[in-house]
Amino acid sequence: MQTIAGTIALSDHTTITDIAKRVGLSASTVSRALNDHPDIKEETKNLVRRTAQELHYTPNPMAQSLKSRRTMTIGVIAPEIKHDFFSSAISGIEEVAHQHGYTIIVCQSNESVEREIANVDVLIHYRVAGVVVSISQETKCGEHFQELLRKKIPLVFFDRVCDDVQASKVVIDDERSAFDAVTYLLRKGYTKIAHFAGPQDLRICSKRMQGYVDALLQHGIPMAEDFVRHGGLDEQDGYRSMDALIRDGAMPEAIFAVNDPVAIGAYQRIKEAGLRIPDDIAILGFSNSTIASLVDPPLTSIEQPSFDMGSRSAEILLDIIDGRMTVPRTLVLETKLVVRKSA
Repeated sequence: MQTIAGTIALSDHTTITDIAKRVGLSASTVSRALNDHPDIKEETKNLVRRTAQELHYTPNPMAQSLKSRRTMTIGVIAPEIKHDFFSSAISGIEEVAHQHGYTIIVCQSNESVEREIANVDVLIHYRVAGVVVSISQETKCGEHFQELLRKKIPLVFFDRVCDDVQASKVVIDDERSAFDAVTYLLRKGYTKIAHFAGPQDLRICSKRMQGYVDALLQHGIPMAEDFVRHGGLDEQDGYRSMDALIRDGAMPEAIFAVNDPVAIGAYQRIKEAGLRIPDDIAILGFSNSTIASLVDPPLTSIEQPSFDMGSRSAEILLDIIDGRMTVPRTLVLETKLVVRKSA
């Protein structure tokens, strides 16, 4: 590092102390000048600002967080980001955060409640201004999220929520959306409809299951236990559920899958069996991911507004952070059926 006469040697981390040395003022005066304190003369403020610019000074966010007890950072905890739904929701969160001068830290629980608890601890450690969460498949209670609220860190859930935590939520009507999906299949003439369901303890899955059952009952069709296959939420779960139906010889006319990845897994097994979609068996998914329009035939699916869920969650969080919202609210967004050639 070289020094030029009459100047301070520049480093990657110019501090308020460096500015104070250059202008011959105390560090506290410089700090107040940079923060536009009314007790500091205007010419002093201008001098400090010019010097800060010359020295390429930028505020230290960690130092600011120690002073203010929070950062300009929003924490996001998602089950995973490999599928379109969560990556799109995170994009929505980031877009709103950026517009308001915030950055985001994204944590993956990888569908593990243990890892989710660790994510919460990390975000508390980093003094985030607030947290947006979609819970893991394993999460059955929200005690670890209560710790955020105890520490006065605002919290908003999206899609997958904890009902035992008093926090704002951005969701869809999963039960009604599933009801509409199965009703569509029934109106197209399919009566033997299977459901590839998700984890029974996960609220969105139990609600979609209930919508499936209600649609059948409304049309006078009893639910066949053999046609309901519980599993996870990934492609391999759809593959295994379809494989089980084929091996059992219990072939439905149509399948309503809990989400698009499960539907795509079923696609693979159906094609391996030499069956045709929708001539031999129809499929309807949930979320309307990018892959839905790319498979052959394209997948009929319930469109879930993932980007909007993320952006609205971030907007609510910022309202809480800035004191514009003091009472938790639940926002229910609309879905729609996107009809393609799989049903």
